[in-house]
Amino acid sequence: MKYALKALMVLADTKAEGAGALRIEEIARRSDTPKRFLEHILLELRNAGVIASIRGRSGGYTLIKDPAAVQISQLLRLIDGPIAPLPCLSRSAYQRCEDCTDEATCRLRRAFAEVFWSYLVIIDSLTLADLVAQPGAAAQVLAAPEPA
Repeated sequence: MKYALKALMVLADTKAEGAGALRIEEIARRSDTPKRFLEHILLELRNAGVIASIRGRSGGYTLIKDPAAVQISQLLRLIDGPIAPLPCLSRSAYQRCEDCTDEATCRLRRAFAEVFWSYLVIIDSLTLADLVAQPGAAAQVLAAPEPA
């Protein structure tokens, strides 16, 4: 996820500067991201309609969505899949836990739900524009350790 955010921040900055498309090598250099990881990530982002690829000599990748319309939570789901800590809490991939007899009284679900809903309030409010406009917010997201 970190590499996707770093690449999108580079593309958002490039768009704000009015520059054209960037080749994958340039995105990798500017975002300090290994090119081999970017190829797959950029393909996913292109297929999701967040960026476009332009062929030709002056081709590359460009951000086609307004950074304010690119929600961080959507990116998380796109790149990493469901973000809920338990399948019974997922909005997009809900599944009842196999060993659960009653969701309404499940103590694990209740404990994780409180933390998860607080997380969702924050993550659903963040956009790519927030990361680009607020260096402090971007640094916090990018400095956070990757989940195990």
